[in-house]
Amino acid sequence: MKPLLRDRAFRLMMMVVGLLLVAGCSTAPTVTPSASAPQPVERYIIGPGDSLDIFVRDNPTLSTNVPVRPDGRISIPLVQSIMAAGKTPEQLAGDLETELGRYIRAPLVTVIVKSFVGAYSQQVRVVGQAMTPKAVPYRNGMTVLDVMIEVGGLTKFAAGNSAKIVRRTPDGDEQSIPVRLGELMDGAIKYNVVMRPGDILIIPQSLF
Repeated sequence: MKPLLRDRAFRLMMMVVGLLLVAGCSTAPTVTPSASAPQPVERYIIGPGDSLDIFVRDNPTLSTNVPVRPDGRISIPLVQSIMAAGKTPEQLAGDLETELGRYIRAPLVTVIVKSFVGAYSQQVRVVGQAMTPKAVPYRNGMTVLDVMIEVGGLTKFAAGNSAKIVRRTPDGDEQSIPVRLGELMDGAIKYNVVMRPGDILIIPQSLF
């Protein structure tokens, strides 16, 4: 190959290498999207009317099922009275371990809520023209449609589209949220409002 051709070929090869290097440097780095922050899990609060299974490891005579009395307290063998309402099952288990520790060595207690009503702050109350107006235990992710299923739907006298949710805000104010229950019950899922613990669903009576 003549010197002039070799020189041109060399320069062409260097240009190609240079372009490849520039393209490599200009490529945007791959960014792995960060995982979304986990949503806080609602912690169940024991309330009057709840039924609790109390298990004490290696002590079957102390293990029992007890109701939470209207005053919020329970009684088990060796512990005549202890406040249960307002605590999580884990907190109550810890308190029972402290009390039982006076009589047995290193007790290990597990508390399971067998049937629950919940503290008032953990309930959704339904008043007015529902088939069975009542307090419904709040569940994480509960919607107004879930609540309506629990209370059996609307009565024939209900003004469903005039219903509202009364909600207490963190700063202590009261918020009124309109809910078109009539259309929701007819399948308009866009009116399916997410509930919060302590909400009150008010369903008025139709004037006609």
